[in-house]
Amino acid sequence: MLEVKDLTFSYPGAETPAVNGVSFAVSEGEIFGFLGPSGAGKTTVQKILNRQLAAAEGVVRYGGRLLAEWGNDYFEQIGVSFELPNLYDRLTGAENLSAMAALYKADSRSPAELFAAVDLGDALAKKASEFSKGMKQRLVFLRAIQHRPKMLFLDEPTGGNDPATTEKIIAVIRAEKARGATVLLTTHDMHVAEALCDRIAFIHEGSIVACDTPRNLRLEFGQRGIEVEFSEGDAIGREVVDGDSDAGRARLSELLASGSLQTIHSREASLGEIFIKLTGSELA
Repeated sequence: MLEVKDLTFSYPGAETPAVNGVSFAVSEGEIFGFLGPSGAGKTTVQKILNRQLAAAEGVVRYGGRLLAEWGNDYFEQIGVSFELPNLYDRLTGAENLSAMAALYKADSRSPAELFAAVDLGDALAKKASEFSKGMKQRLVFLRAIQHRPKMLFLDEPTGGNDPATTEKIIAVIRAEKARGATVLLTTHDMHVAEALCDRIAFIHEGSIVACDTPRNLRLEFGQRGIEVEFSEGDAIGREVVDGDSDAGRARLSELLASGSLQTIHSREASLGEIFIKLTGSELA
């Protein structure tokens, strides 16, 4: 569906490239995630792929054709949700969707249906200038999916929203995949990446440092542990034991023999922990 090879881009006056030799491929119907902190280069990659920026070097193919060979019909194929909402503030929520829907040949979904899916139902007639940050982000997301595009570029689609609303957005993205859409998702939110992505690329300082399924990344780079709680007199002690080491197994046996062990849980490394291990940097 989407092939990217040796993609490179530098902003004017920058000492180092924002994107440095990035290569990856996204299969049809896949949710492919870019996980990295702000400034890692993930949004720049998105802008090149949705043709806001022209790559300095590299090859991009969509649907087997070079990106440069596509005309305006490319924009019929894609939907873009921007990290920073760009709306018509004087128009209502419904009018914002209708104005964008008029640009596409395909029939678009009704604003009422879309608004209800992400808890914006009472904002159809409200001007966008009155929306909160999270509401604006939801409206930009709905604008991206309303014409049922084959390819979605989603840049921090859950930004500014509370956990309950984030789960609703996640459910809508899953529904988009179920209807056959391909998704390129950029985020620094580990939970969103875990919940949605078939594969994840860790991007750091403009380069991909690892790319695989979440499970394979944990198996290759993560350190498993066993989280235990035990009584220490009137207090509760907590500890993470390395079940793969002799010392860890000995410690677990000691706690079991003492009768002080109260709870025991397996613990996998999170994607955030693996990212820190590979790059030395925090995701946030």
